[in-house]
Amino acid sequence: METVDRKIIHVDMDAFYASVEALDNPELRGKPLAVGGGRDRGVVSAASYEARKYGVRSAMSGKLARRKCPDLIFVKPRFERYKEISDQIRAIFYEYTDLVEPLSLDEAFLDVSDNIHNHSSATEIAQEIRQKIFDTTGLTASAGISINKFTAKVASDINKPNGQKTIKPHEIEKFLEQLPIGKFFGVGKVTALKMHSWGIYNGHQLKQHSLEFLNANFGKSGQHYYNIVRGIQYSQVKPHRERKSVGAERTFPENLIGHDAALEKLSEIVDTIDRRLKASGKKGKTITLKVKFSDFQQITRSKTIDHLTDEKNEILEVITELVLVEDFKKSIRLLGISVSNFEEKVIEIIKPKSNQLKFDF
Repeated sequence: METVDRKIIHVDMDAFYASVEALDNPELRGKPLAVGGGRDRGVVSAASYEARKYGVRSAMSGKLARRKCPDLIFVKPRFERYKEISDQIRAIFYEYTDLVEPLSLDEAFLDVSDNIHNHSSATEIAQEIRQKIFDTTGLTASAGISINKFTAKVASDINKPNGQKTIKPHEIEKFLEQLPIGKFFGVGKVTALKMHSWGIYNGHQLKQHSLEFLNANFGKSGQHYYNIVRGIQYSQVKPHRERKSVGAERTFPENLIGHDAALEKLSEIVDTIDRRLKASGKKGKTITLKVKFSDFQQITRSKTIDHLTDEKNEILEVITELVLVEDFKKSIRLLGISVSNFEEKVIEIIKPKSNQLKFDF
């Protein structure tokens, strides 16, 4: 197995949104809890572990969630509060390494190959970080530790909640061979079904197929599947990951009919976009409208202007133009807006050191 020696930790907070709500309201602790909308058109953003026992999951409709768990408690999300705690957690990460790649408010990759404290063990670093998170916030986190991002991320899910798992270099081959095919990066439901038709249900069975076979049947992804099942993944922790777009969308309790109704709601969404652009300090050139109709057909329409903007009125003007050229014959379930095509910044790329690591996992 060809590898590049790194020590990667994936830290993932346990049921983060729901845990924050239970932290701030002790009456919710130990109860089935969902963050999100409980109405028929509402969607679950996060679920406590007590709710998950009933099959409640994120992205599930509020209606289905209530059907699965009649005692489910819904609370509205408080993203400013989640961001506040996320910033505290991220500050802990930076006590150990500058190579932190946030994936969302509640998870991140850390490269601790050369860590600030010259700690002798990546496993112990993960334990320290998880303890500091608990001492600082009162919340638990899980972690995965391995030589690449993929294996570390999969490992972080093994002993959840409030646990961790280290996959050492000599353990990776066996670990990946036993891994269900749907757990591999880049294998979605459609690809998994295609692989199942050839008798590929786990990493070992995937490994039996040649690169030529995978290229012939999966195109450009063939090389990726060939490499990843052998533990070959060179993706570095990217501390300078840039946000590509700023957006907001809304699903409505009742379907909207016609341009006027759509524009009224889009004006409200633009207000949200305005706040998010100002908070992020971003300006963009491309403005995109997203529409999902009552039959779940979805369209997107974009316009690129010749200058950067974060001005609310200018964004609304473009959105209005995009709306009025469409013939909305069907009622509308969801509307969304995003701004992208930000000004590019020159970022210094830090090359990884090529020396062999001198500490154990």
